[in-house]
Amino acid sequence: MTIFTRRTLLIGGLAAGTAGAIGAAMIPPARRAEAQALTVQDVLFDPDSPVLGNPDGDVTIAEFFDYQCPYCKANHPDLTRVVAEDGNIRLVMKDFPIFGAPSIRASQLVLGAADTGAYEAAMEALMQTQGRLSEDAVTGALQAAGLPVDRLDAAYRANRAKWDGLLSRNSAQAAQLGLQGTPAFIIGQTIYPGAMDRKALLKAVANARA
Repeated sequence: MTIFTRRTLLIGGLAAGTAGAIGAAMIPPARRAEAQALTVQDVLFDPDSPVLGNPDGDVTIAEFFDYQCPYCKANHPDLTRVVAEDGNIRLVMKDFPIFGAPSIRASQLVLGAADTGAYEAAMEALMQTQGRLSEDAVTGALQAAGLPVDRLDAAYRANRAKWDGLLSRNSAQAAQLGLQGTPAFIIGQTIYPGAMDRKALLKAVANARA
């Protein structure tokens, strides 16, 4: 049985094919049937999610994050360092914009950047900002990184059904997993709510491989 677990609380459920299923111990009864249909494949291998690191890596790290989350941004250098040094980690940044309109706008523009070949550059530009953001601050950070915001916006709008669908799925998955905020990591098949420093990330990756 393939399961997701928290650090201290098992939330695994019935297996769903070879990918496994996320169970419902933390999910209200009305949503349990839906949650039991959510698979590891759904969460870690959504075909619309941009992938960083090694696309063929033997371990996937998925982070539910918000560009306005100070803990996400403080945690990001450790995350990218671990991925770069390891060389065999597949990284999926799962936009979960929970802090209002600037967060949604940031996600839209960075996802639009995926269609222009500038996803990583756009994502890194916003992860290096400090504190809460306005929509003008989002635009300014991207422009300062040499990214044409009008082009990113046009790319997002040209593929809006795809990107809005991805954002919707990410939000639904976070709710089904019982995530209460950002950041939250899934490493292998274990859920780690909250920030993780380099040591914690390395240990989680080793556990996933074991």
